[in-house]
Amino acid sequence: MGAKLRLVTVRGRALRCVVCGHREFSSREVKLNSTGAEFLGLGWANRSALAVICGSCGYVHEFAGPRPDLWRPEQGYPAEVEVD
Repeated sequence: MGAKLRLVTVRGRALRCVVCGHREFSSREVKLNSTGAEFLGLGWANRSALAVICGSCGYVHEFAGPRPDLWRPEQGYPAEVEVD
């Protein structure tokens, strides 16, 4: 795959994959397609979201609102982040 894995925080909390509990993710921008826009050939105008993809199982977590923060694993989470 070759994508850089990152730690992810959402609203000050460390993210764990909802499927396997892994803490490292790759990320990419994704389109939130709607049937109407696609039908009219306007898929390019759909909203975007940030997807973080679990580095272990591949489950895709999508964030359409406020963006999660991405951190380098070797540096760890900032001190104020809630890690369970």
